[in-house]
Amino acid sequence: MTGSIAVAVIGAGAIGRTHVETISRTPGVHLTAIVDPAPGGQALAQSINVPCLPDTSALVESRLAQSAIVATPNETHLPIAAILLRAGLPVLLEKPVAESVESALRLIELVDVTDVPLLVGHHRRYNPVVCAAYEAIQGGALGHLVMGTVTNSLAKPANYFEPVWWRTPGAGGPLLINLVHEIDLLRHFFGEVANVQALVSNERRRFQVEDTAAVCLTFADGGLATLCISDAAVGPWSWDLSAGENPARFPANEVSAHYYAGSRGGLSLPDLRLWKPPGEPDWTCALVPETLPYKPADTYSQQLLHFAELVRKGGQPRVSARDATANIIVLDAIAKAAMMGQTMAVDLSCLSRPCAGKANLGRES
Repeated sequence: MTGSIAVAVIGAGAIGRTHVETISRTPGVHLTAIVDPAPGGQALAQSINVPCLPDTSALVESRLAQSAIVATPNETHLPIAAILLRAGLPVLLEKPVAESVESALRLIELVDVTDVPLLVGHHRRYNPVVCAAYEAIQGGALGHLVMGTVTNSLAKPANYFEPVWWRTPGAGGPLLINLVHEIDLLRHFFGEVANVQALVSNERRRFQVEDTAAVCLTFADGGLATLCISDAAVGPWSWDLSAGENPARFPANEVSAHYYAGSRGGLSLPDLRLWKPPGEPDWTCALVPETLPYKPADTYSQQLLHFAELVRKGGQPRVSARDATANIIVLDAIAKAAMMGQTMAVDLSCLSRPCAGKANLGRES
Protein backbone atom coordinates (compact mmCIF):
# COMPACT_ATOMS: atom_id res chain seq x y z
CA MET A 1 0.00 0.00 0.00
CA THR A 2 1.44 3.35 -1.03
CA GLY A 3 0.33 6.96 -0.71
CA SER A 4 -1.32 8.73 2.20
CA ILE A 5 -3.33 6.51 4.58
CA ALA A 6 -7.02 7.43 5.00
CA VAL A 7 -7.85 7.43 8.72
CA ALA A 8 -11.17 7.82 10.53
CA VAL A 9 -11.39 8.85 14.18
CA ILE A 10 -14.15 7.20 16.19
CA GLY A 11 -15.03 9.28 19.25
CA ALA A 12 -14.67 13.07 19.35
CA GLY A 13 -13.91 13.52 23.03
CA ALA A 14 -10.67 14.98 24.40
CA ILE A 15 -8.37 12.18 23.27
CA GLY A 16 -10.22 11.83 19.95
CA ARG A 17 -9.58 15.52 19.27
CA THR A 18 -5.92 14.96 20.14
CA HIS A 19 -5.78 12.28 17.43
CA VAL A 20 -7.54 14.56 14.94
CA GLU A 21 -4.94 17.27 15.59
CA THR A 22 -2.12 14.72 15.36
CA ILE A 23 -3.32 13.51 11.95
CA SER A 24 -3.30 17.09 10.68
CA ARG A 25 0.41 17.52 11.45
CA THR A 26 1.69 14.02 10.60
CA PRO A 27 2.90 13.22 7.08
CA GLY A 28 1.56 10.18 5.25
CA VAL A 29 -1.91 10.15 6.81
CA HIS A 30 -5.09 12.17 6.33
CA LEU A 31 -8.43 12.34 8.12
CA THR A 32 -11.43 11.21 6.07
CA ALA A 33 -14.22 10.93 8.66
CA ILE A 34 -15.25 11.38 12.27
CA VAL A 35 -17.63 8.88 13.84
CA ASP A 36 -19.64 10.38 16.69
CA PRO A 37 -23.40 10.86 16.96
CA ALA A 38 -23.13 13.66 19.52
CA PRO A 39 -23.45 17.34 18.56
CA GLY A 40 -19.81 17.96 19.54
CA GLY A 41 -18.61 15.40 17.03
CA GLN A 42 -20.78 16.83 14.31
CA ALA A 43 -19.52 20.35 15.04
CA LEU A 44 -15.88 19.21 14.98
CA ALA A 45 -16.35 17.41 11.65
CA GLN A 46 -18.06 20.44 10.13
CA SER A 47 -15.27 22.75 11.34
CA ILE A 48 -12.60 20.72 9.48
CA ASN A 49 -14.81 19.79 6.53
CA VAL A 50 -14.95 16.01 6.88
CA PRO A 51 -18.02 13.74 7.03
CA CYS A 52 -19.48 12.87 10.44
CA LEU A 53 -20.98 9.38 10.60
CA PRO A 54 -23.33 8.06 13.31
CA ASP A 55 -21.65 4.71 14.02
CA THR A 56 -18.91 2.27 13.09
CA SER A 57 -21.08 0.21 10.76
CA ALA A 58 -21.81 3.35 8.75
CA LEU A 59 -18.08 3.99 8.49
CA VAL A 60 -17.44 0.49 7.14
CA GLU A 61 -20.26 0.83 4.62
CA SER A 62 -19.00 4.24 3.47
CA ARG A 63 -15.55 2.91 2.49
CA LEU A 64 -14.14 6.30 3.45
CA ALA A 65 -11.25 4.94 5.54
CA GLN A 66 -8.41 2.44 5.25
CA SER A 67 -7.95 2.42 9.02
CA ALA A 68 -9.49 3.79 12.19
CA ILE A 69 -8.52 5.24 15.55
CA VAL A 70 -10.92 4.24 18.34
CA ALA A 71 -11.16 6.82 21.13
CA THR A 72 -14.44 5.83 22.79
CA PRO A 73 -15.39 4.72 26.33
CA ASN A 74 -13.64 1.54 27.47
CA GLU A 75 -16.68 -0.73 27.40
CA THR A 76 -17.19 0.02 23.69
CA HIS A 77 -13.67 -0.98 22.62
CA LEU A 78 -14.47 -4.64 21.98
CA PRO A 79 -17.67 -4.24 19.91
CA ILE A 80 -16.27 -1.34 17.86
CA ALA A 81 -12.92 -3.04 17.22
CA ALA A 82 -14.76 -6.24 16.29
CA ILE A 83 -16.66 -4.48 13.49
CA LEU A 84 -13.48 -2.86 12.17
CA LEU A 85 -11.31 -5.98 12.32
CA ARG A 86 -13.92 -8.14 10.62
CA ALA A 87 -14.10 -5.50 7.87
CA GLY A 88 -10.32 -5.70 7.43
CA LEU A 89 -9.62 -2.21 8.79
CA PRO A 90 -6.48 -1.85 10.96
CA VAL A 91 -7.17 -0.29 14.34
CA LEU A 92 -5.33 2.07 16.66
CA LEU A 93 -7.24 1.43 19.89
CA GLU A 94 -6.92 3.85 22.77
CA LYS A 95 -5.83 2.49 26.11
CA PRO A 96 -6.94 0.65 28.14
CA VAL A 97 -7.42 -2.14 25.63
CA ALA A 98 -10.81 -3.04 27.20
CA GLU A 99 -12.87 -2.54 30.33
CA SER A 100 -12.23 -6.08 31.64
CA VAL A 101 -9.86 -9.01 31.27
CA GLU A 102 -12.65 -11.07 29.67
CA SER A 103 -13.25 -8.46 26.96
CA ALA A 104 -9.51 -8.05 26.37
CA LEU A 105 -9.08 -11.80 25.87
CA ARG A 106 -11.94 -11.86 23.37
CA LEU A 107 -10.25 -9.02 21.51
CA ILE A 108 -7.02 -11.02 21.33
CA GLU A 109 -8.99 -13.87 19.76
CA LEU A 110 -10.45 -11.51 17.17
CA VAL A 111 -7.01 -10.16 16.27
CA ASP A 112 -5.68 -13.70 15.90
CA VAL A 113 -8.62 -14.82 13.78
CA THR A 114 -8.77 -11.81 11.46
CA ASP A 115 -4.99 -11.27 11.24
CA VAL A 116 -5.65 -7.51 10.94
CA PRO A 117 -3.22 -5.14 12.72
CA LEU A 118 -4.37 -3.72 16.04
CA LEU A 119 -2.14 -1.28 17.91
CA VAL A 120 -3.03 -0.22 21.47
CA GLY A 121 -2.42 3.44 22.22
CA HIS A 122 0.09 3.35 25.04
CA HIS A 123 1.70 6.39 23.47
CA ARG A 124 4.39 6.93 26.10
CA ARG A 125 6.49 4.15 24.60
CA TYR A 126 7.10 6.47 21.61
CA ASN A 127 8.23 9.40 23.76
CA PRO A 128 11.93 10.08 23.06
CA VAL A 129 12.50 10.51 26.81
CA VAL A 130 11.07 7.05 27.48
CA CYS A 131 13.06 5.59 24.60
CA ALA A 132 16.29 7.09 26.01
CA ALA A 133 15.46 5.81 29.51
CA TYR A 134 14.72 2.33 28.17
CA GLU A 135 18.02 2.25 26.29
CA ALA A 136 19.90 3.35 29.41
CA ILE A 137 18.21 0.70 31.55
CA GLN A 138 18.73 -2.06 28.98
CA GLY A 139 22.33 -0.94 28.50
CA GLY A 140 23.11 -1.38 32.18
CA ALA A 141 23.50 2.29 33.15
CA LEU A 142 21.51 1.65 36.33
CA GLY A 143 22.79 -1.86 36.91
CA HIS A 144 20.00 -4.17 38.08
CA LEU A 145 16.75 -2.24 38.64
CA VAL A 146 15.99 -2.40 42.36
CA MET A 147 13.11 0.03 42.92
CA GLY A 148 10.84 2.59 41.34
CA THR A 149 8.68 5.36 42.76
CA VAL A 150 5.90 6.95 40.69
CA THR A 151 3.65 9.84 41.73
CA ASN A 152 0.54 10.90 39.84
CA SER A 153 -1.39 13.89 41.24
CA LEU A 154 -4.14 14.92 38.82
CA ALA A 155 -6.66 17.41 40.20
CA LYS A 156 -9.48 16.97 37.69
CA PRO A 157 -12.24 19.62 37.65
CA ALA A 158 -15.87 18.80 38.44
CA ASN A 159 -16.99 19.10 34.80
CA TYR A 160 -14.62 16.26 33.84
CA PHE A 161 -17.00 13.89 35.62
CA GLU A 162 -20.20 15.05 33.91
CA PRO A 163 -20.14 12.08 31.47
CA VAL A 164 -21.49 9.21 33.53
CA TRP A 165 -18.85 6.71 32.41
CA TRP A 166 -16.07 8.58 34.26
CA ARG A 167 -17.95 7.69 37.48
CA THR A 168 -18.85 4.13 36.48
CA PRO A 169 -16.93 1.00 37.61
CA GLY A 170 -15.22 -0.63 34.64
CA ALA A 171 -14.96 2.68 32.78
CA GLY A 172 -13.89 5.39 35.22
CA GLY A 173 -11.50 5.94 38.09
CA PRO A 174 -7.79 6.83 37.97
CA LEU A 175 -6.69 3.18 38.22
CA LEU A 176 -8.15 2.33 34.82
CA ILE A 177 -7.96 5.74 33.16
CA ASN A 178 -4.54 6.93 34.36
CA LEU A 179 -2.65 4.24 36.25
CA VAL A 180 -2.73 1.92 33.24
CA HIS A 181 -0.11 4.22 31.67
CA GLU A 182 2.16 3.85 34.70
CA ILE A 183 1.70 0.07 34.80
CA ASP A 184 2.60 -0.16 31.12
CA LEU A 185 5.74 1.94 31.61
CA LEU A 186 6.87 -0.01 34.67
CA ARG A 187 6.41 -3.30 32.80
CA HIS A 188 8.38 -1.78 29.91
CA PHE A 189 11.28 -1.00 32.26
CA PHE A 190 11.15 -3.79 34.89
CA GLY A 191 9.53 -6.70 33.06
CA GLU A 192 6.46 -8.59 34.21
CA VAL A 193 4.73 -8.04 37.55
CA ALA A 194 4.66 -11.00 39.93
CA ASN A 195 2.32 -9.75 42.66
CA VAL A 196 0.63 -6.60 43.94
CA GLN A 197 -0.67 -4.93 47.09
CA ALA A 198 -3.03 -1.94 47.10
CA LEU A 199 -5.18 0.50 49.05
CA VAL A 200 -7.90 2.62 47.42
CA SER A 201 -10.18 5.41 48.61
CA ASN A 202 -13.16 7.34 47.27
CA GLU A 203 -13.18 9.67 50.27
CA ARG A 204 -12.82 12.92 48.33
CA ARG A 205 -15.41 12.48 45.57
CA ARG A 206 -17.64 9.71 46.96
CA PHE A 207 -18.14 8.19 43.51
CA GLN A 208 -18.56 4.45 42.95
CA VAL A 209 -14.99 4.45 41.61
CA GLU A 210 -11.86 5.33 43.53
CA ASP A 211 -10.29 8.79 43.47
CA THR A 212 -7.01 7.85 45.20
CA ALA A 213 -4.87 4.72 45.35
CA ALA A 214 -1.53 3.50 46.68
CA VAL A 215 -0.01 0.42 45.05
CA CYS A 216 3.05 -1.74 45.59
CA LEU A 217 4.33 -4.00 42.81
CA THR A 218 6.82 -6.87 42.97
CA PHE A 219 8.39 -7.86 39.65
CA ALA A 220 9.33 -11.32 38.49
CA ASP A 221 12.95 -10.21 38.18
CA GLY A 222 13.05 -9.02 41.79
CA GLY A 223 12.43 -5.26 41.61
CA LEU A 224 9.88 -3.35 43.66
CA ALA A 225 7.86 -0.25 42.76
CA THR A 226 5.40 1.99 44.57
CA LEU A 227 2.68 4.05 42.90
CA CYS A 228 0.52 6.80 44.38
CA ILE A 229 -2.25 8.26 42.24
CA SER A 230 -5.18 10.62 42.80
CA ASP A 231 -7.50 12.60 40.55
CA ALA A 232 -8.50 14.72 43.58
CA ALA A 233 -5.02 15.82 44.74
CA VAL A 234 -3.36 19.07 43.65
CA GLY A 235 0.27 18.98 42.58
CA PRO A 236 2.50 18.99 39.48
CA TRP A 237 3.98 15.56 40.22
CA SER A 238 2.66 13.46 37.38
CA TRP A 239 3.81 12.45 33.93
CA ASP A 240 0.93 14.29 32.26
CA LEU A 241 1.82 17.56 34.02
CA SER A 242 5.58 17.37 33.55
CA ALA A 243 6.41 15.60 30.27
CA GLY A 244 4.91 18.11 27.83
CA GLU A 245 3.46 15.38 25.60
CA ASN A 246 0.19 17.22 25.06
CA PRO A 247 0.82 20.96 25.55
CA ALA A 248 -2.61 21.90 24.21
CA ARG A 249 -4.22 20.14 27.19
CA PHE A 250 -1.63 20.03 29.96
CA PRO A 251 1.09 22.39 31.23
CA ALA A 252 4.65 21.09 31.45
CA ASN A 253 5.87 21.83 34.97
CA GLU A 254 9.61 21.49 35.53
CA VAL A 255 9.45 18.68 38.05
CA SER A 256 10.12 14.94 38.10
CA ALA A 257 7.44 12.35 38.80
CA HIS A 258 9.24 9.04 38.20
CA TYR A 259 12.31 7.80 40.08
CA TYR A 260 14.19 4.59 39.31
CA ALA A 261 17.06 3.27 41.41
CA GLY A 262 19.33 0.40 40.46
CA SER A 263 22.42 -1.32 41.80
CA ARG A 264 24.73 1.07 39.88
CA GLY A 265 22.78 4.31 39.46
CA GLY A 266 19.51 6.22 39.63
CA LEU A 267 17.33 7.92 37.01
CA SER A 268 14.53 10.46 37.26
CA LEU A 269 11.92 11.23 34.59
CA PRO A 270 10.95 13.12 32.58
CA ASP A 271 14.12 15.17 33.13
CA LEU A 272 16.35 12.16 32.24
CA ARG A 273 18.73 12.95 35.09
CA LEU A 274 21.11 10.04 35.68
CA TRP A 275 22.97 9.83 39.00
CA LYS A 276 25.98 7.54 39.39
CA PRO A 277 28.72 7.08 42.01
CA PRO A 278 32.31 7.99 41.07
CA GLY A 279 33.40 4.47 42.05
CA GLU A 280 31.72 1.64 43.88
CA PRO A 281 28.29 2.57 45.29
CA ASP A 282 28.66 4.20 48.71
CA TRP A 283 25.95 6.32 50.29
CA THR A 284 28.60 8.54 51.95
CA CYS A 285 30.02 9.64 48.57
CA ALA A 286 28.48 12.35 46.39
CA LEU A 287 26.79 11.06 43.25
CA VAL A 288 27.73 12.50 39.87
CA PRO A 289 24.74 13.73 37.81
CA GLU A 290 24.35 13.94 34.05
CA THR A 291 21.39 14.54 31.75
CA LEU A 292 20.99 11.84 29.13
CA PRO A 293 20.74 13.08 25.54
CA TYR A 294 17.68 12.55 23.36
CA LYS A 295 16.20 13.95 20.18
CA PRO A 296 12.83 15.65 20.80
CA ALA A 297 9.89 14.43 18.74
CA ASP A 298 6.09 14.56 18.83
CA THR A 299 5.04 11.48 20.83
CA TYR A 300 1.58 11.14 19.29
CA SER A 301 2.95 11.63 15.77
CA GLN A 302 5.56 8.93 16.35
CA GLN A 303 2.80 6.55 17.42
CA LEU A 304 0.72 7.46 14.36
CA LEU A 305 3.68 6.94 12.02
CA HIS A 306 4.13 3.44 13.47
CA PHE A 307 0.42 2.77 12.97
CA ALA A 308 0.61 3.95 9.35
CA GLU A 309 3.50 1.56 8.77
CA LEU A 310 1.41 -1.30 10.16
CA VAL A 311 -1.42 -0.35 7.79
CA ARG A 312 0.98 -0.35 4.83
CA LYS A 313 3.09 -3.39 5.60
CA GLY A 314 1.62 -5.28 8.55
CA GLY A 315 4.02 -6.57 11.15
CA GLN A 316 4.21 -6.65 14.93
CA PRO A 317 2.61 -3.70 16.78
CA ARG A 318 4.85 -2.09 19.34
CA VAL A 319 2.01 -2.55 21.85
CA SER A 320 -0.12 -5.53 20.84
CA ALA A 321 -3.48 -6.58 22.28
CA ARG A 322 -1.69 -9.30 24.27
CA ASP A 323 0.85 -6.86 25.67
CA ALA A 324 -1.86 -4.35 26.62
CA THR A 325 -3.98 -7.11 28.17
CA ALA A 326 -1.17 -7.81 30.62
CA ASN A 327 -1.73 -4.27 31.92
CA ILE A 328 -5.43 -5.03 32.46
CA ILE A 329 -4.58 -8.25 34.29
CA VAL A 330 -2.25 -6.31 36.60
CA LEU A 331 -4.96 -3.68 37.20
CA ASP A 332 -7.48 -6.42 37.93
CA ALA A 333 -5.10 -7.89 40.50
CA ILE A 334 -4.67 -4.42 42.04
CA ALA A 335 -8.44 -4.00 42.38
CA LYS A 336 -8.73 -7.44 44.01
CA ALA A 337 -5.81 -6.73 46.34
CA ALA A 338 -7.48 -3.51 47.50
CA MET A 339 -10.86 -5.19 47.98
CA MET A 340 -9.50 -8.22 49.83
CA GLY A 341 -6.73 -6.49 51.76
CA GLN A 342 -4.08 -9.01 50.77
CA THR A 343 -1.27 -9.60 48.31
CA MET A 344 -2.49 -10.88 44.95
CA ALA A 345 -0.43 -12.86 42.45
CA VAL A 346 -0.49 -11.71 38.82
CA ASP A 347 -1.30 -14.65 36.56
CA LEU A 348 -0.48 -14.04 32.90
CA SER A 349 -0.79 -17.67 31.82
CA CYS A 350 -3.97 -16.96 29.81
CA LEU A 351 -1.89 -14.85 27.40
CA SER A 352 0.31 -17.78 26.39
CA ARG A 353 -2.49 -20.28 25.76
CA PRO A 354 -3.85 -20.84 22.23
CA CYS A 355 -7.14 -19.10 21.52
CA ALA A 356 -9.73 -21.65 22.59
CA GLY A 357 -12.68 -19.63 21.32
CA LYS A 358 -11.70 -19.18 17.69
CA ALA A 359 -14.46 -21.41 16.36
CA ASN A 360 -17.13 -19.61 18.38
CA LEU A 361 -16.47 -15.94 17.64
CA GLY A 362 -19.94 -14.80 16.66
CA ARG A 363 -20.71 -11.22 15.74
CA GLU A 364 -20.99 -8.76 18.61
CA SER A 365 -24.54 -7.90 19.58
